[in-house]
Amino acid sequence: MPQSATYLETANGPKYLVQLCKHFAHKIVVSYTETQGECQFACGTASLEADAQGLRMAVTSVDDEGLAQAQSIIESHLARFAFRETFDALDWQRSDKAA
Repeated sequence: MPQSATYLETANGPKYLVQLCKHFAHKIVVSYTETQGECQFACGTASLEADAQGLRMAVTSVDDEGLAQAQSIIESHLARFAFRETFDALDWQRSDKAA
């Protein structure tokens, strides 16, 4: 099953986690606390973990297309919420394939 993860170093990790989860909860199944969240998209599942240093995001899907779509959803929404941060594209790392 395709999996990838990325990390955004930011002092606002918990804030962004809650914003993302609250936003997605209007349309999909979401569960979250201030430090952990899970979003069940049709294309895959995203797990979020936040602490004072940043926000870790991991995505799992049944295929590469779904993985790319879930990554794109997370990244585009995070870019909107974190518009004051200076980051380009997130560096998603595949964890399901041998290097």
